[in-house]
Amino acid sequence: MMQMLDRGGIRALTDEIRAADTDNPRGYLEYERAKKTKADPSWLPAARGKAVKMVSALLYDLPPTEKYRIIFMNRDLDEVLESQEKMLKRLGRAAAPRDQLQQSFGIHLDRLYQWLPTQTHLQVLQISYNDLINDPKTEVDRIASFLDDIPAREEMLSAIDPALYRNRKPDS
Repeated sequence: MMQMLDRGGIRALTDEIRAADTDNPRGYLEYERAKKTKADPSWLPAARGKAVKMVSALLYDLPPTEKYRIIFMNRDLDEVLESQEKMLKRLGRAAAPRDQLQQSFGIHLDRLYQWLPTQTHLQVLQISYNDLINDPKTEVDRIASFLDDIPAREEMLSAIDPALYRNRKPDS
């Protein structure tokens, strides 16, 4: 998604600290200060009009003094965990038991989905990773409409590379 937005004309706010690697060959497009928003939100005004990658747990830290458009990427949890397990194995680190992670993440998402609609400073568009891969034009149209048709659709589409979808369920 970050690659799509950036290529479509909504620049990704990134500090380029985390470089591309085997797990993410196009890079991460992350911004370290986003992880510390609760303690220091001073970077937010400079981020207006840009795309910022955040994990869902950090959405609670966004102060209501700004307005945000959130593109919430949903992906099959087994695929996410498979990807993370491969990355941790490559780094020589152990993964937590999958059933514990599934349960914890399920609780987190249930709470988040109840909280999000109560936040007037957040507009949220849910996008399925699988739908984006399987029907990119429809999903890109939804994204562009959500973002007031600012991103260029064709450029966004050109950023999608199904070959990067490597950790999938056998029936996907």
